[in-house]
Amino acid sequence: MTTKTILCVAIGDRILLEAPNAAVDGWEVCRAATLAEASRQLRARSFALGLLMVDEAAAGEPLEALDHLLHDHWQTHWIAVLPAPVLEQPLWRQLVLDHCGDFHTWPIDAARLRYALGHAFGLATLRAAVPAPHAGDEPSLTGQSSAIVRLRRQIVKVAAASAPVLIWGESGSGKELAAQAVHAHSARRKGPFVPINCGAIPAALIQSELFGYERGAFTGAAHAKRGLIESAQGGSIFLDEIGDLPMELQANLLRFLQEKTIYRLGSTHSIAVDVRVIAASHVDLAQAVRRGVFREDLYYRLNVLALDVPSLRERKEDLLPLAEHFFRTFSSERARRVKGFSGRAAQAIRDYDWPGNVRELINRVRRAMVMAEGRLIVPQDLGLSPVRAPDGAAQLDDARIRAERDAIDASLLRAGRNITLAARDLGVSRMTLYRLLAKHGIPAPSRVCYTSAPNEKGGAPGRSVTGK
Repeated sequence: MTTKTILCVAIGDRILLEAPNAAVDGWEVCRAATLAEASRQLRARSFALGLLMVDEAAAGEPLEALDHLLHDHWQTHWIAVLPAPVLEQPLWRQLVLDHCGDFHTWPIDAARLRYALGHAFGLATLRAAVPAPHAGDEPSLTGQSSAIVRLRRQIVKVAAASAPVLIWGESGSGKELAAQAVHAHSARRKGPFVPINCGAIPAALIQSELFGYERGAFTGAAHAKRGLIESAQGGSIFLDEIGDLPMELQANLLRFLQEKTIYRLGSTHSIAVDVRVIAASHVDLAQAVRRGVFREDLYYRLNVLALDVPSLRERKEDLLPLAEHFFRTFSSERARRVKGFSGRAAQAIRDYDWPGNVRELINRVRRAMVMAEGRLIVPQDLGLSPVRAPDGAAQLDDARIRAERDAIDASLLRAGRNITLAARDLGVSRMTLYRLLAKHGIPAPSRVCYTSAPNEKGGAPGRSVTGK
């Protein structure tokens, strides 16, 4: 069972860093009197929930440090407890909207705050129940599909040998990261890993880049230079898209594979080089041999140990773990309000074919994290079309959406556009109502409304503040 812990952070000099006992009864409460102390505690352990206890003295203080803290620790569900006048200030309102899942106003209503904490803890428990991505050594190996599990086993076996490796995979499937995994698991892991894109180096320069040159070998060669192969001494060299290597260079590479020596351009003596060659191609080299654009002898020299990197189409069950992994990896780039993927976005990710493989998934997730306008990424943010249901299901879904929207409109009208009263009328929380408003494109109230309903004990009107 998840431990019910909460971090209580003081914002302001005169705040009493004490959450009401009735609201946090049964919780493990950790307290931080400063933002620096809060940052230390958040780095030391994971908190599902956090309380920001704000006093009026904090209203005029700069918010940059607090904004950075909340942005860096966005996976914590934050609830702000602050005076109503502070909430009326635009900067504070924006900060609460960007980073907090809920808020409460002074004086504290223990019953309401206890409900908000319990609801937030329930959401945190649901998030924790989702299986975490595989924490492998390399991002490309994230996932538990049979295809990627098989590849991981093959990498461990291949890494133990010293023969050349030939990796095949579609463009963007992660061939270089598979090569890095082979190097990382091998006895050469302490040596350099030198990647070379054979298709990106001009044909006139590729020989000097790979094998180096001596002083005076050509005009402008003022001093000798080691080639990329020589610079990988004791490690591994990764020749990506080796099918693009010119035929004359293929002969030089074959000599190096056979003799483990190279000749610098302009040199008359050989240099011994201890380097493991890992090559990769997105084209079928066997077909290239038959077409006469790739040397047959070089193909057989390289194709000693073969690895096939699966496309995303072959590892559908890894799509969402990969998307979540990249969401966390690039979390510093996301818009502040964006917290994750909606159910519709997750379904669109599962149903898309991903012709660009992992590279396309990374690009779409990064773009969605910046461009999303809501708290959750939707299919349109990813540039994907939502999956259409069959006609009968679509009609039922449309009817349900219309009924839901009509009920929300009627409840807001009865409540005088008061979010708290409307949420109570509908039997949902304020945050659920805000999500429903965003879902249906209904403008949320833009003013601060004070509830006039009596509290649970029949006493004076409550002082909770609602609205955006």
